[in-house]
Amino acid sequence: MKHFILSAIALLLVNFNTIGQELSPYIKVGESTKPIQEVTKEVIKTLKDNSFTVLGAYNPSNKSSLAVIAFTRTDLKNTVIKVKDRGALSAVLKVGLIQKDGKVIISYTNPDYLLRAYLPTNYNTFKSTFVKFSTDLKTTMSALGNEFTAFGGVVEADKLAKYHYKIMMPYFTDPVELNEFSSFDEGLEIISKNLEAKKGNTVKVYKLVYNSQEVAVFGVGLHDKEEGEPNFLPKIGEAHVAALPYEIILQGNKATMLHGKYRIALHWPELTMGTFMKIMSTPGDIEDALEVLCE
Repeated sequence: MKHFILSAIALLLVNFNTIGQELSPYIKVGESTKPIQEVTKEVIKTLKDNSFTVLGAYNPSNKSSLAVIAFTRTDLKNTVIKVKDRGALSAVLKVGLIQKDGKVIISYTNPDYLLRAYLPTNYNTFKSTFVKFSTDLKTTMSALGNEFTAFGGVVEADKLAKYHYKIMMPYFTDPVELNEFSSFDEGLEIISKNLEAKKGNTVKVYKLVYNSQEVAVFGVGLHDKEEGEPNFLPKIGEAHVAALPYEIILQGNKATMLHGKYRIALHWPELTMGTFMKIMSTPGDIEDALEVLCE
């Protein structure tokens, strides 16, 4: 009985602490006067030296002034895969670099923001693991800067689990099905080959595979000048570059993606409807590009 009461109090405290708390999708680490190529190498080395696994890196929009480093860590990777409904999407975080006015701005995806959104009913179950990951990441990144200011808009923490942009807009639980294969192995082979061939002006940034669970996540750069990152990123804000790349998730024999109207809004939560209208075709364009990779 005593254990039950203590557990109930702990749960109430967790819920109380998140009520009204606002979170932003990104954290700015600081700025560097070094060239972006050198900063990229420093970020990769810093992450690796502190037990993080770097999965890949690329230049969004194929611009040398933009860079993203995708990474994970064993504890995070092994925890989120326990969540059956696309939990593996939250295994990968990103560092974003922007070279501007002679400086490189360093930022990263806020784990607390992303994990609450992508694990809508499971965040609190594994909260201690996530808090440690977030704390360790901040400590690691402190070798590269000391600002740690949140930016990119705000969403109340307790609303991230059911986030959507506007009424009638999709939720996390409304994925887009890209293709259904005869087996997981077939899907893995087809998507991998198409990415290596850079079909649809795409580029493979990373591939994270859970063989025993038959789950794979692919980070896909979209370099088509008319329909990809070069088209939509300048319109909605390159400062949020750590939102990229876009993902395909293969679970069993089904490949899906998060709906563009959900994923873009989640990573750019301050977008006005006017700006959103300027990229009206983008969710469909992304779907078309990722479908090509699954054919």
